[in-house]
Amino acid sequence: MRLLDEIFPLVEGFYVDLHRNPELSHQEHRTARSVAEWLSRAGYEVTAGIGGTGVVGVLRNGPGPTVLLRAAMDALPVAERTSLPYASTARGVDADGDEVPVMHACAHDAHTACLVGTADLLASAREQWSGTLLVVAQPGEETLDGAAGMLAERLYPRFGRPDVALAQHIGSAPAGLIQHRAGTILGTSARLKIRVFGSGGPSTRPHTTVDPVMTAASIVTRLQTVVAREIDPKDAAMVNVGVMRAGARVGAVPDEAYLEIDTRTLTERAAAKLHTAIERVVHAESQASGAPRAPEIVRDQRARVTDNNPDQTAVVAAAHRAFFGDDYVLDLPDPIIGSEDFPEFGLPDDPDPVPYVYWFIGGTPHETWNEAPGETPYEKLAAVPEAHAPDFAPDREPTLRAGLAAMTMGALAYLGRADAAGDSAPDMARTGERPPPVEAAHAAFGDHVDPEPPEEPAAAAAEETGESTHRADMADLLADHPEETGESTHRADMANLLADAPEETGESTHAADMAELLDPPSPARGPTRGTATGPSESLAGAEPPSGPAYPAPPPQGPPVAAPPPTSDDTDDEPPHRL
Repeated sequence: MRLLDEIFPLVEGFYVDLHRNPELSHQEHRTARSVAEWLSRAGYEVTAGIGGTGVVGVLRNGPGPTVLLRAAMDALPVAERTSLPYASTARGVDADGDEVPVMHACAHDAHTACLVGTADLLASAREQWSGTLLVVAQPGEETLDGAAGMLAERLYPRFGRPDVALAQHIGSAPAGLIQHRAGTILGTSARLKIRVFGSGGPSTRPHTTVDPVMTAASIVTRLQTVVAREIDPKDAAMVNVGVMRAGARVGAVPDEAYLEIDTRTLTERAAAKLHTAIERVVHAESQASGAPRAPEIVRDQRARVTDNNPDQTAVVAAAHRAFFGDDYVLDLPDPIIGSEDFPEFGLPDDPDPVPYVYWFIGGTPHETWNEAPGETPYEKLAAVPEAHAPDFAPDREPTLRAGLAAMTMGALAYLGRADAAGDSAPDMARTGERPPPVEAAHAAFGDHVDPEPPEEPAAAAAEETGESTHRADMADLLADHPEETGESTHRADMANLLADAPEETGESTHAADMAELLDPPSPARGPTRGTATGPSESLAGAEPPSGPAYPAPPPQGPPVAAPPPTSDDTDDEPPHRL
């Protein structure tokens, strides 16, 4: 992890570049090309065009488990209002052909930057681990079909089935805080497109028409009673009508009305009951209105429950606690009603699903968090900007540093070499045997996961003052007086960074270091109308990156050969290699 300081400026520059140049779902051509270039320079076998614009990098480094690391690349049709010097001014064309503003309002730029940074860190330290890394940059997470698209193009038969899949997401907790939850951490979601029909005519003769606007209005009102009266209160559920359109002029009754409904639940059982009730209400209201034909109902953008494997969540959480300290790693008491398509990589319909772990990294600046109204964390969370909001702006440096370290340590929990980590790391390679979480954690991290570690001097001093031990614990963890030994100053530098007064002046030099990166004005426009969508065989025709490049340092040492994954589909065309 001493390499983290060396690579961090590159990762930070990559993040800023992605933030200024966001791309909508399935239009991530520039982003995908940048990811592919970074992975290729780091020594990975890179394949582009998987599931449209998806990128896969494989690094085989001897025997051991296969670990999948995933990040999504797409942005949202949101106009940014963060006032950041690198704020997006990009515009794109959505699936309906409308020009819209584009912003990384869900922090996929941070996810992607941490992914390539982690891949580079691990490629530069091959002597510390053994196994195979499967790095996946996914398109179309916001449309909830990108993961399924990559799997449909035979992701696992072509590149190897992972023994565990890992992913993380930036959230609204204080920057740098890691949040885990075994079992359900995110719920289900689905979008229903509904069209109800009527018989149009002049508004002066309403008695001769069947008004679909009235039918749609009755549906909207009645749907709220489904949650209130048909769903068990223990099963959180939500129904939101986000789109409602009908008619083209005020003097006429239209022939049809169109609705789009967003549903979210925390269990698959509640989701099934909710959707059945919605369809029943829509049909009943149409019939009650005397509609000339049955309504049309299409369900798409469906996401399953994100259900973390408990044993592997314990292993990854132990790795994070060993590196960050207990004050930085918390267990979420309740699941979040948001949703993800990451569970598709776990093959939930397979008799032998792939275990996965999904966690959150806090991104809210500490000053913003402290100033937010509320006496409890839940009250503060409701008051700070959250994902999908136009003013959502993660605190860049602590968020990226935490994301880099969290994903790297998560991978090393399974790939770490026995002679580098003390005892052998959890061995999951092709055996189907998964060690109990406590044993696995101790195997990977030894004494670092003692339930009650001895109190350190700095932490004790902080407790005497009644203040949080957050900074003192991290300083004790990272400070090892490298100056005396002539070793890398990584830990000492991090300790200074986390201290309240890192320099004699009390000011951080970070802003000055970033000045050269931020001086150039933002481009007037990012990705523009006319970007191609749909599957592509390669990234050869992608829009070239604008602005300065942020190349990764070359990998250190030759790769260690390992046998490629076996496949019964030997007649298939080989994947395109960059």
